[in-house]
Amino acid sequence: MKIHKMNLELLTKQVSNLSRAVGRYIKNEYRNITPGHIETKGKNSFVTYVDRNAESRLVKELGKLLPGAGFIAEESDKYPRGNEYNWCIDPLDGTTNYIHGIPLFSISIALLRKDRVVSSVIFEANHQECFYTWEAGKAFLNGHEIHVSGAGTLEQSLLATGFPYQDYDKMDEYIHLFKEFMKRTRGLRRMGSAAVDLAYVACGRFDGFYEYGLNSWDVAAGSFLVEQAGGIVCDFSGAKNYIYGKEIIASNPLIFEEFKKSVIHSFQK
Repeated sequence: MKIHKMNLELLTKQVSNLSRAVGRYIKNEYRNITPGHIETKGKNSFVTYVDRNAESRLVKELGKLLPGAGFIAEESDKYPRGNEYNWCIDPLDGTTNYIHGIPLFSISIALLRKDRVVSSVIFEANHQECFYTWEAGKAFLNGHEIHVSGAGTLEQSLLATGFPYQDYDKMDEYIHLFKEFMKRTRGLRRMGSAAVDLAYVACGRFDGFYEYGLNSWDVAAGSFLVEQAGGIVCDFSGAKNYIYGKEIIASNPLIFEEFKKSVIHSFQK
């Protein structure tokens, strides 16, 4: 299977349209969720029929767009993996927000060639904002080119993070770093969707983002979007194992070294 650059651009735009359609379904079901629809997968990890239906539709339609590609999906491991291409999808990133009536949740879709992302789409359903990019292309929000922010120091920066909900082994380090950033930045935000956090870094709303305990479907699309928008991404050791390594640091290039140093120093104590 071979994808040419022009086809990759077209494919990304087709996936963007698909994400909008599935996003409408997710938002339309927003008010219909009751406690009886909520299942617990693990500690503080939830799923609803909306997650499952959205994933099934995404898998079906993505399979038509790129026959032969495999899937890495949050709600099911029943789908086959491809030898070269795989879709990495989170049908509803922010399920906890969703079931509590908090209007911030998203669809995250990345296409991987081997272990490298070559196309990504993030659709935030409430504001109908579609972020997308492809290999050798630019990064866009609803058709307009986006870039990371121009904040030059941590003191000028607004950061985003997420609270671990299962892995508490690094909580002391996390709280210490949280306190440090409270004092050294313009503030921190916790949105409840890592995909949205990364999309907001890509378009300059946030200057940086860090979190641990994340899965590939949480960060694959967003990390590529940040890079394509001019940002830099790494893991907590400064290496590039952020898709599968469950740790991520992302920011504009101006604060990256200062930001990375703070995160790494805290977690390596």
